[in-house]
Amino acid sequence: MKPAFSLCVYCGSRPGAHPAYGAAARQVGRWIGEHGGQLVYGGGHNGLMGMVADATLAAGGQVIGVIPKALVEKEWAHRGCTELHVVDTMHDRKRMMAERADAFLALPGGIGTFEEFFEVWTWRQLGYHDKPVGLLNIEGLYDGLESFLKATVRAGFVNDWQMDLIRTSRDAEGLLQNLINDAGLAPAPQLGQI
Repeated sequence: MKPAFSLCVYCGSRPGAHPAYGAAARQVGRWIGEHGGQLVYGGGHNGLMGMVADATLAAGGQVIGVIPKALVEKEWAHRGCTELHVVDTMHDRKRMMAERADAFLALPGGIGTFEEFFEVWTWRQLGYHDKPVGLLNIEGLYDGLESFLKATVRAGFVNDWQMDLIRTSRDAEGLLQNLINDAGLAPAPQLGQI
């Protein structure tokens, strides 16, 4: 069955120091599955990556994992994915994930998560895609980043319209619904009734 939507989620291959990070990853995965969606992610089985994938599968959603050969062992590739694609490079991974997604969401994570989030935001402002991009700010993890981004606007390096290309929120369910609605895949009244 064709999924109602496909959401690319970037997140940590570690669980992080606060239990709220894992709870948010599981909440996002459950929401995707319960709303007939598909998760596209980095294909790992550990940390927040594994939590969001397992929760999506447990809630009846499909999971597309994309992982480079070099990281199959390091990230313990999730063999339970609906589809697991092993690619040659990180560039191949990111391209395939972007192609398979209707929207993007960054959860708590490290350098890889930051890089992927900024890349899809950059691609959007350059016009390479017009897919919604979101940042889920759990336990204030991204407060400093949000302050920094506002400082770049004040400093004249980022425009307000570029900031408007991303959505940030502490509310997972509200952000998820907004991203899917912004992708034009489900009007809010119908999505809320599922």
